[in-house]
Amino acid sequence: MPPSPAPPSAPGPAAAPVTVFATARSWIESDAVDQCHQVAALPGMVRVAAMPDLHPGQAAPIGAAMLSAELYPHLVGSDIGCGIAVFPLALRRIDPERLARRFPDLDRPSGPDGLGTVGRGNHFAELARVDTVSDPVAAARLGLAAGSVVLIVHTGSRGTGEAILRAHVDAHGHGPAPDHAAYLVDHDRAVAWAAANRRAVAERVAEALAARLGEPVIDLCHNHVEPRRPSLAAEGAHVHAPVHDGNPPLYLHRKGAAPGDGRPVLVAGSQGTPSWVVDGHAGAEANWSVAHGAGRKLSRRDAYERNRARHTVAELRRTPLGSVVVCGDRQLLFEEAPDAYKPITRVIADLAELGLATPVCSTVPLVTWKTPDRSAPDRSAPDRSAPDRSAPARPGRDGQIRNPGWSQARGRSGGGRPRNMDRRRDTGGRR
Repeated sequence: MPPSPAPPSAPGPAAAPVTVFATARSWIESDAVDQCHQVAALPGMVRVAAMPDLHPGQAAPIGAAMLSAELYPHLVGSDIGCGIAVFPLALRRIDPERLARRFPDLDRPSGPDGLGTVGRGNHFAELARVDTVSDPVAAARLGLAAGSVVLIVHTGSRGTGEAILRAHVDAHGHGPAPDHAAYLVDHDRAVAWAAANRRAVAERVAEALAARLGEPVIDLCHNHVEPRRPSLAAEGAHVHAPVHDGNPPLYLHRKGAAPGDGRPVLVAGSQGTPSWVVDGHAGAEANWSVAHGAGRKLSRRDAYERNRARHTVAELRRTPLGSVVVCGDRQLLFEEAPDAYKPITRVIADLAELGLATPVCSTVPLVTWKTPDRSAPDRSAPDRSAPDRSAPARPGRDGQIRNPGWSQARGRSGGGRPRNMDRRRDTGGRR
């Protein structure tokens, strides 16, 4: 049985309780917890649950699920509908180098509005092999056997979601949506577009590799909002239609948090580490949510500087697992190196120990596609004397629109005040 949490606490009657679902062995930044408490103080907030992959974002914490009587678009962010899909893939021959060369250019759209593209940041398309099977029954139910190959696609709504958030922020800042129904119409359109985009990416890869693509066994988004009936909230029920019983719905915002309400979830590792399929069974205290990935430990600037000094391009393009990383953007390659993220094994262990999810199986990367590599691979060490390119204009670590008026994470992502959290620790008091 998982340990019982202490009763949630809050600094006063106007703030909602904040619970961080992480053990004492997890790296949890105090800046990210501070952001959770800022969110908890918003009008109408009911409960904030932070996952073990929690880290600071630009306008809201990443790795958190937030339940509120108000609908706050900035708690969803600009990449509405961003998520991860897992497709079974039948390949005749598995040679990572050869397969990497055959990947299509997923920077070039195959449809309108950028359809069929991956995007930047932590998005990717990855060929992976099912490795360790921890729950044979659950794995068999999904058709995932040890040694089988899957295609994992992590991407979102691209410019569609950004335009929706921009329109709201320009008119209302980071206040609530004045017309919940109107926002949900736009939101649902972006979520549907993101799902279609993941499918389009998968179909392009399968066609280029002459592989047979199966139906997705997982396809869940981790940046979205769900209306929920207050009378059924304890059971995790959600609605996507007007409520006519006289009680307005609550709104469950997830930003970098996957639904943990009985469905399988792919919790993504980094570009050189395994990922894990888990069965989520989180309850109301965790806002029916689980982690969506390993979570950043270093800011992009710090990851770039550290990894540029420690690794060559060749070392990051061919990982210790034997997988190939296709990434023509060298800066992104350094920013997304495995040590920029928390250990995925720790995140999965926390989910299991705290009763939020059961591990099903791990997947080991074969080819991870980030950006096209249009030049010959550079097998030499990077030029240490080259000008520092660590601070060009880039989106924030969560890809969101920067908000000067919101309290930003201070210092580097890995260098604030790291806090080892007690298991299922409830944090009260604004810091």
